[in-house]
Amino acid sequence: MKLSILDQAPISANQTAQQALNASLQLAQAGEKLGYTRYWIAEHHDLPGLACPAPEVILPYIGANTEKIRIGSGAVLLPHYKPYKMAEVFNLLATLFPNRIDFGIGRAPGGSAEATNALSDHFLQNVWAFPDKLKDLLHFLYRDFPEGHEFASLSAAPIPPVSPQPWLLGTSKKSSLLAAELGLPYVFGQFMSDSEGETIIQNYLSSFQARKQGDKPYVILTVSAICAETDEKAEEVALSSLIWSLQSSKGERDKGVPSILRAKNYPLAAKDHETLNKMRQKVLIGGPKKVYQKLEEIQARYQADEIMIVTITHDPKDRLRSYQLLSKAAF
Repeated sequence: MKLSILDQAPISANQTAQQALNASLQLAQAGEKLGYTRYWIAEHHDLPGLACPAPEVILPYIGANTEKIRIGSGAVLLPHYKPYKMAEVFNLLATLFPNRIDFGIGRAPGGSAEATNALSDHFLQNVWAFPDKLKDLLHFLYRDFPEGHEFASLSAAPIPPVSPQPWLLGTSKKSSLLAAELGLPYVFGQFMSDSEGETIIQNYLSSFQARKQGDKPYVILTVSAICAETDEKAEEVALSSLIWSLQSSKGERDKGVPSILRAKNYPLAAKDHETLNKMRQKVLIGGPKKVYQKLEEIQARYQADEIMIVTITHDPKDRLRSYQLLSKAAF
């Protein structure tokens, strides 16, 4: 099984943002040594407890301190940006780190309405225009605008020896069909979706249109997992992340991922137990054998080529340990 890492750069309650970002570098370095295929980092805006609003800024730091693991965005939120600028940015990254750059692209706002308004004008119109913006971005990356197009002579310099690999991230039938239409590999965010992922992925596979000869559909499934030496230890470690998610759903997440002790002492109202149980069902929690078996089942059910793991814990050491244990089970 091919495994990869999705990092949301979580800030724990006892951390600074700088410490959280240094932990992200350590995670990427560990992932490289452990045999993970790729390390991606997400884009979020003014979300308490998350440290990375700009993957394109931290990726050079990650790339300069690793050697071979593929690195990328999970995802750049394209409605906020001009395609030409982002093509320049990722061509520059691909020039610095040849044949290592993944360009994950999404359409979500990545933050509150206020953050969205501060970032970009006419966001909803840009969401509606997302397919066209994505097509322009691909033309810039592949230098294949039709003759006579206003941008046909424009270069998103520097031009790398190997173009960054674009990916479309999504959680809906609409995103899967767009990826299929454009011949892009597709990443389905299972950990953040209540949609029928199996049907969505099947739609992608059956509708895929190769952009060039030899292109084939490729699916990454993004899954939330927390692994520890035993099932009991994993449940204990996972409680911090679950309580943090519960706080977010209640508008209370302002102090970072809580410690295990604080999570255990968090006051739960009657309705909180139901919410917490629903959240727990979306996370694979357990010892390495149990979690890996679930990953195998999910991979087969979704027909995924690769599984990307997102893991959030209070202690960065527990996060690293989770990835270590899964790599031993998988590789």
